[in-house]
Amino acid sequence: MNDTTTIRPRERDALLQALRTGVVPRVGQHHVQVGRAQEVQALLRDIERINDGGSGVRFVIGDYGSGKTFFLNLVRSMALQQKLVAVHADLSPDRRLHATGGQARSLYAELMRNMSTRAKPDGGAMSNVVERFITEALGRSRDTGGTVESVIQQRLEELTELTGGYDFAEVISKYWQGYDTGNEQLKSDAVRWLRGEFTTKTDARNALGVRTIVDDSNFYDQLKLLARFVRMAGFGGLIVSLDEMVNLYKLANSQARNSNYEQILRIINDATQGTAEGLGFVMGGTPDFLMDTRRGLYSYAALQSRLAENSYATGGLVDYSGPVIRLPGLTPEDLYVLLTKLRHVQASADVERYLMPDDGIRAYMVHCQSRIGDSYFRTPRNSIKGYLDLLAVLEQNPDRAWNDLVGELHIENETNPDLEPIELDEEGWAVDPAPQPTTSTTEPGRPLDDRDESDDLSSFRL
Repeated sequence: MNDTTTIRPRERDALLQALRTGVVPRVGQHHVQVGRAQEVQALLRDIERINDGGSGVRFVIGDYGSGKTFFLNLVRSMALQQKLVAVHADLSPDRRLHATGGQARSLYAELMRNMSTRAKPDGGAMSNVVERFITEALGRSRDTGGTVESVIQQRLEELTELTGGYDFAEVISKYWQGYDTGNEQLKSDAVRWLRGEFTTKTDARNALGVRTIVDDSNFYDQLKLLARFVRMAGFGGLIVSLDEMVNLYKLANSQARNSNYEQILRIINDATQGTAEGLGFVMGGTPDFLMDTRRGLYSYAALQSRLAENSYATGGLVDYSGPVIRLPGLTPEDLYVLLTKLRHVQASADVERYLMPDDGIRAYMVHCQSRIGDSYFRTPRNSIKGYLDLLAVLEQNPDRAWNDLVGELHIENETNPDLEPIELDEEGWAVDPAPQPTTSTTEPGRPLDDRDESDDLSSFRL
């Protein structure tokens, strides 16, 4: 490899540690990105459209372990480089797009905690975004000779036409008051409100004089407000990355699922009609989450019609213009290139420090294929972990040869834990499953946890 790109020690360590533990790295993805050039180009076009004030929504669909989360993080990094603000979160049983017991607000708060900009890529960037807006207002007031308060009020005027915009503008004004008077508590309260951390309207009224808070009912409206605001602060727009969408598929309560799918339909409609300015969504899920006609997105008729893929694409041709992007598995050639890149990162870009020759990488791939078959490159998480473990052992034991260790390495196949339904309590929060029999007495062989409220005979007993 003749790559001369400098790899900073911090990036190297973070990248290798994350991959060795089986999680997706937050930084340095570009050092190990392979394949999927067309998919990356499609998302880059979306980012450019959002930068121009447009909107977009994409569903990144791939099998378990195929690299969806890595791809979403790569898209997030590209968005930051294009001067967008990025927020990201994983859905969970207690973080959903729609709810009535605080779960949607919980998702919003998680998104805001993970807010990133190019200058602050590790999250926690809300204060930076607001202060950039304040700085822009200060500059305009000097140019026009008006007061900062009047400039801020004039610029925030356009927010009041959106749902919840009046209180949003009032909170930004309160932040300026705290900034101008040195009142750190007022600034902190304003940021807490913007992050969705107030749980009662009384607390928000006492702290900021506003009558609303971010809650389940205005989750999506607040994101549209925020997208408009970050553009006013000088950024290109807002991109929202949501992973683990399969958690909606897993909801055993059909009403809860359909309410979340209705929210997704609203997002798609806004994105395709251009009514959400500077706002993009990228959602990652498995094929079951998309295509299952009983619990997936295709179970909701309006979504099935919106997400139906081009008939030519389903016949084997490629179409990247629709909302669904199928993430193909890596090929053996892609995995080989990936392993050479990992070797390069592990050696800190110093060719003299390579611990394995090219023949060693090929021997390792043959070993993986003999242990777990084609999944060694289609879902390569465990193959990558094993390879990095091998490099770590070679680094710490320079007296050992790679060909003595490759055959001793144990590689396990990936298993998918994503398909077990989630039960909810009366308030919509996830219930810890209690030990129970594996099958029903009324339907032999069917798991009890697979019962759904939509089943006609779910309450039938003999």
